[in-house]
Amino acid sequence: MKIRLSQVLVTIASSLLAAGHCFADTTVIVNVNVVPMSSNVVLEQQTLVVVDDRIVTIGHVDKVPVPKGAMIVDGTDRFLMPGLAEMHAHVTSTDPEQVDRMSTLFIANGVTTIRGMLGRPSHLELRDRFASGEVFGPRLITSGPSLNGQSVTGAADAARQVRQQKAAGYDFVKVHPGLSRDEFAALASTANDIGMPYAGHVPVAAGVGLALQNHMATIDHLDGYFAAMLPASAGGSGGYGGFFDVMLANMLNVDLIPDLVAATKTAGTWNVPTEVLIEQLIDDTSAMELESRPEMRYVSAATLQNWTAEKKTRLSERGFDAATAARAIALRRQLILELHNAGAGLLLGSDAPQTFNVPGFSTHRELQALVAAGLSPYEALQTGTAAVAEFLGSNGGIVAVGKDADLVLLDANPLEDIQNSVRIHGVMLRGAWYTETDLQNRLRRYAVQDEP
Repeated sequence: MKIRLSQVLVTIASSLLAAGHCFADTTVIVNVNVVPMSSNVVLEQQTLVVVDDRIVTIGHVDKVPVPKGAMIVDGTDRFLMPGLAEMHAHVTSTDPEQVDRMSTLFIANGVTTIRGMLGRPSHLELRDRFASGEVFGPRLITSGPSLNGQSVTGAADAARQVRQQKAAGYDFVKVHPGLSRDEFAALASTANDIGMPYAGHVPVAAGVGLALQNHMATIDHLDGYFAAMLPASAGGSGGYGGFFDVMLANMLNVDLIPDLVAATKTAGTWNVPTEVLIEQLIDDTSAMELESRPEMRYVSAATLQNWTAEKKTRLSERGFDAATAARAIALRRQLILELHNAGAGLLLGSDAPQTFNVPGFSTHRELQALVAAGLSPYEALQTGTAAVAEFLGSNGGIVAVGKDADLVLLDANPLEDIQNSVRIHGVMLRGAWYTETDLQNRLRRYAVQDEP
């Protein structure tokens, strides 16, 4: 039997009398269905108490007293889950207005943690200002400036830069293309020796095999896996592969997938597929259809024009054909599903704000892409919640007593339909509650086109 709001208010009134203690910064979400993400269940008719930035109580609505003076959020017929993480994001500016725009787009979509994949010194201060609440924004995990073929001048320099970034306080090292095999090996060895994670692209000269042998923290975009599936007769290159080697799809030996998956699991390397980025650039979705998505109202006309040009460039690359692209998408989805089924970790990330990926909105499109690959809604949501907490060793990712109060209140059950993850009624960030009205008002500041 469902408990209605009138019954809840009676319970609250009596518990206000019973609860003698008054917390200055306490929020109570009453009579809500909790999606804890620690298991594939829904805990019905719960009351959750948050003090400051921590969950302190969860229990049945009839049994949890509401502290005097607490702010009350009605959770009736709604679903409460952990905040999402975008594990392949880019902080493109530290200008205050641009930071607020980025933060608004992410947080209005329930994304409360981001991993910045191309850092700079100013991001260290921004990370701290987000964490303290001085600046409105998500939790930020940041790399330093990337190590790549242009920024590194040999193996000794690669090792030096890794040590330098560790000393500066960055959270991990970002790897970009162009490193030699020796440079990558020096980067990896140094990073492992000093406990500095490294993540991103797999340099062609190194290959997935060396990345896995050296326990790369994350491989992003499934970079290098297609090259690793080339038959021996291809001589290791297969010719021009195009965007993340998609044009090699018809040459690949798919029988190698189980071995690659097993090696990935053994290495403890996680993958951030950014599947939506690849698919929408090479599939048969027209640029016009992509431009007409509701979230594009937050994108300037000039940026949309650039994104459309990027899609046209991909489709006109030498050797490109639609059938090969479709094959590439099918193989990428197969690889995602087999990595998941084998227990090789997957993390949610869309590469926002890259082509047609509007921050926050694209995170939900990536969830949909994971479900299209064969994951259940629960399994897809895990990649952006509990799995992220496991990977980072953080205190979030699930709804439980003692955990960080980064939460999303939804109007429908996301475990039944992944599309329900966008039906956001409110977001809690570090214990601060933002209603749907609050979030929509913030979004309106950054709309550059009329709502469709």
